[in-house]
Amino acid sequence: MSKHWTERIAEELSQQGRDEYVIGSGTSISGSVHIGNSCDVFIANAVSKELRNLGENARTLWIADDYDPLRKVPFPLPESYDQYLGQPYYEIPCPEGCCDNFVEHFQKPFTTALEPFEIENLEIKSGAYMYKNGIYTEATKIALENAERIREIFNQYREHPLKEDWLPYNPICTECGRVNTTEAYDFEGTTVKYRCECGHEGEMDYTSGEGKLTWRVEWAARWKILNITCEPFGKDHAASGGSYDVSKIISEEIFDYPAPFPVPYEWITLDGDAMSKSKGVFFSPEAWLKIGKPETLNYFIFRNKPLKPKDFSPKMGFLDLMDQYDRVERIAYGIEEASNDKEKSKLTKIYEISQIHDLPEEMPFQPSYRFLTVAYQIANGDAAKIYEILKNNHQLPERLENVSYEELNDFDSETYLQRLEYVNNWLETYAPKFVKFQVMKKMPRVEITDDQKEFLRQLADVLENETFNNDVEFHDRMYEVLESLEMKPQKAFQAIYKTIIGKKQGPRAASFVLSLDKDFVIKRFRLEE
Repeated sequence: MSKHWTERIAEELSQQGRDEYVIGSGTSISGSVHIGNSCDVFIANAVSKELRNLGENARTLWIADDYDPLRKVPFPLPESYDQYLGQPYYEIPCPEGCCDNFVEHFQKPFTTALEPFEIENLEIKSGAYMYKNGIYTEATKIALENAERIREIFNQYREHPLKEDWLPYNPICTECGRVNTTEAYDFEGTTVKYRCECGHEGEMDYTSGEGKLTWRVEWAARWKILNITCEPFGKDHAASGGSYDVSKIISEEIFDYPAPFPVPYEWITLDGDAMSKSKGVFFSPEAWLKIGKPETLNYFIFRNKPLKPKDFSPKMGFLDLMDQYDRVERIAYGIEEASNDKEKSKLTKIYEISQIHDLPEEMPFQPSYRFLTVAYQIANGDAAKIYEILKNNHQLPERLENVSYEELNDFDSETYLQRLEYVNNWLETYAPKFVKFQVMKKMPRVEITDDQKEFLRQLADVLENETFNNDVEFHDRMYEVLESLEMKPQKAFQAIYKTIIGKKQGPRAASFVLSLDKDFVIKRFRLEE
């Protein structure tokens, strides 16, 4: 069986012969954490998991970069929050007064969303806590004492050299509270002298934690402090001469620690647009878990190599993703044949990597997500009625064909009801208008031509006198009728939708009609009610 890229990384890491492997990840808490910048922790978890499969000790770290400065006001905060620009996230008040501070307000939903992923040996760290509790103190001392060499390293990659008195440290200004507008220019012992753009000049003791190392030095320092072996990060850090290149040199020369194995990944776009917290263009893990199980997010991340572009759409594109996931699951269980052995091996491996628990012997009940978006609306969310629609449309797996809704075992019932909840949430939140419909209890007031009336009348006769094993057979029969009448398909299907839901378009006609009560459809097509 072919190896997944996470397995290959784990195998390469295992050659280091360490007693423990720490796979690091981190996210800036500058607003809501979205599926783009949370890739770090999911990739880190997958690598840790594969290391454990090889018999190694491995754990996953997630570091909240919560001491960084606020650079833009994130959506949906009011413009008045620009008074906190430049201040560390940790020191900014909660926008709604529901949490201790800005960080907890945006971090809590994310860490809560991580729980269903059951990340083994996950350890969460706070940058602010590490500074305030002296964990960075020794690294700060080393960095300041080696400021000249660090400056030389930075200047190798800069167009404009840093000032001769530049120090790799930014105190928090005691006057304006900002950390990105201060400039440290001298130090003696643990006292750092600084000037701020607000006009204030002052001193601070770096052991107090009221300041922080400049980013690329901080990154290198925490690799050593936390013994990080491997770390995924966005491709921007991996650019030539970027953060990783600079931090790697600082880590090895200044802190005497080998830089972690890098796993750069491509950003995730949302309907083609770059995700932006300040513009409100993002999609969070907690939002995903309302419309799909955690394994489907894993699948989205791990189905391609990390540097391959990934675009996510919670609208119709999400139905395509669910179709793909379900197909991969059927192939993994041998229910559906892959196009060839290579595809089977590849997709089975991706499916296995995406799973949170060990695979059950029997494939989980997976009624088509796309089909359920129709059945759910027809049955107004009634689980038993939806199950009957699935049964009548041959949408049940072979093992459930003769099992009634009431006879479903606990696992199948839970899986089914959970998917119904996902579908309902998707319909309410992301479904385009053309997907939504309501079966009209009474004949809607619509205009249809004589040709359309004749098409419906003949279709009613077909439904009354003929039996169909599936929607494909009925679809073909409908085309026979409309072709005999020399009607265009669009005009014929409009007649169906108009009389049933009062709209010109709707779900796939064949499966839609077969999902409805037969007597109801026959009467409606004969314009009797």
